[in-house]
Amino acid sequence: MTGRHQLERLEREAGHLAPGASEEAAVGRRVFAEGRGPVLTDLDGNQYLDFAAGTLTQSLGHGHPEVVEALTAQARRLWNVHDSATPDRAALLELLARLLPEQLDTYALFSTGAEVVEAALRVVQATAEPGRNRIGAMRGGFHGKTTGARMLVHWDVGHQSFAGNSVLGYSAYCYRCPLELTRPTCGLRCASLVRRHITDKPNISALVFEPVLGAAGVIVPPPGYWEQIADACHANGVLLVADEVLTGGGRTGTFLASEQFGIAPDLATLSKGLASGFPFAVLAGRADLLRHPAASESGAYASTYAGNPLGIAAARATLEVIERDRLLERVRVLGELLHDRLSALTARFDNLGDVRGLGLLYGLEFVTDRQSRTPAPHLARAVYATALDLGLRVALGGHILRLAPPFTIDEPLLDEGVTLLEEAMERVLT
Repeated sequence: MTGRHQLERLEREAGHLAPGASEEAAVGRRVFAEGRGPVLTDLDGNQYLDFAAGTLTQSLGHGHPEVVEALTAQARRLWNVHDSATPDRAALLELLARLLPEQLDTYALFSTGAEVVEAALRVVQATAEPGRNRIGAMRGGFHGKTTGARMLVHWDVGHQSFAGNSVLGYSAYCYRCPLELTRPTCGLRCASLVRRHITDKPNISALVFEPVLGAAGVIVPPPGYWEQIADACHANGVLLVADEVLTGGGRTGTFLASEQFGIAPDLATLSKGLASGFPFAVLAGRADLLRHPAASESGAYASTYAGNPLGIAAARATLEVIERDRLLERVRVLGELLHDRLSALTARFDNLGDVRGLGLLYGLEFVTDRQSRTPAPHLARAVYATALDLGLRVALGGHILRLAPPFTIDEPLLDEGVTLLEEAMERVLT
């Protein structure tokens, strides 16, 4: 329960703070005061295992000492000189070159996920051949809240329609197949329709996609889906723009989730997991695209806070730990344990319709019953709130709970977190 000190603080800010915070903040009503490793502490001293890793940003947990040291040292030296070179920038670029697929060898630095997606769209528009004036995207995708990112997925706000020049394809949401088909007899009809409507069209310049849909509920496509689409894109000159803002940096067990599906993107956007919660983003791409004269005019990749020395320090420290400590291997090992524990819950709770994920990224879908598969956001909210009271924080969105523990969590704490989740589900669902 939310304690007295937290309630007082929430009441103080309520008169001035605009509504519209995340659902998890609105339901949870906590004032978090400190974070250490996988543990958060609120203003009343209660502790929580953070299975949301901030907002899927804390790959190394909260307050990792090497990141703190790097930020503290940099804060004493230099904060912002626009996009001028600084002593550590070259080392970060070389580190990215080691971690990313070899075709992604050129980088532009930004500050947020939405900003880097917008930058990728500018590159596509600048380099597209004449006549390729439309962009493909996926139903259910999420690329940010700026206008260009919203227009990709035809996301209207209020009474205004800003549907853009994009063509939408079908995501491989097997639990709720948009075509009302069933695997394996479906023949991946969703993929063949993406090819028909997007990849095979001569007026499409690029396909912008999340390899694993994140905000939509951790939608993991079946084998063959992305391979078929990626091959068609490469064959027909359609650029593959992988939105790895959420998955990039190792969350699924490879540095890019694209690598797990045999996708070789032409451009990739990364942000959340790169800098331990400090605002930082990278557009990675093929040299011929990012160095194209039309895409690299003066100021094309400049931005007020992009590539600032503090962000570089946080990103370099975070990625050096991931590389040195071989944390991608750790994610794969822990991911198998998490898969086994979460999958076992489906046998116990009829309202848990589906469990899916990769590495340390999982989605739990709550339904009124397994026959109708009617989404049950009230149950997801109740489980989220109960888990929080028990000392576990996860990510809530509609009828989905997402789990994304830090890469550095140990096996006993991973097991404890799932046990707390199971207890919350018992209290709510039985």
